[in-house]
Amino acid sequence: MSSLAKEKHIPGEAGIWVFVFGDMCIFGLFFVTFAYYRSFDLDLFQQSQLQLNQNWGALNTVLLLTSSWFVVMGMSAVRKGLRSLARKCLSLAWLCGLGFGIVKVFEYGEKIEHGITLTTNDFFMYYYIFTGIHFLHLIIGMAVLAYMILRLRHNNPLANDLALLESGATYWHMVDLLWIILFSLLYLIK
Repeated sequence: MSSLAKEKHIPGEAGIWVFVFGDMCIFGLFFVTFAYYRSFDLDLFQQSQLQLNQNWGALNTVLLLTSSWFVVMGMSAVRKGLRSLARKCLSLAWLCGLGFGIVKVFEYGEKIEHGITLTTNDFFMYYYIFTGIHFLHLIIGMAVLAYMILRLRHNNPLANDLALLESGATYWHMVDLLWIILFSLLYLIK
């Protein structure tokens, strides 16, 4: 019975899953709203999409996918009691998140330099709002990763460390998933 219970373990605290579900529902509404308004002015949305730098978007996708891989490796190390390796993996994930932020700042700068702002048209209004909200999620996620790294410095792990660390990892994976959807929706869908 004990091994069966371990197989059915849901990572993290229940509250993180409530949060993730709620956040995904809100973003789902954002995506439906975008698709709805896109259907009214497909030409404008497609022409505006061509002004996005797919290379920046692809680089950011690679950075976040890599960061999620480091989080997975870090959590695997935690479960094996390898706290030092876990810290290193989570630190690399944090650095990938920082890289994402730097690339996004360059991308925003490129748009603004060309006179493309939140008020340019409906597409760019959605672009800035959705990627801006995601950017806020990224910053929060980087703070969570930093806390996880600091938590792993303690030699004597607390009983709830695993659930706490799994909750942080779950949040980071949500940030990654949201970006994959945003990248597809804003940069790729024709």
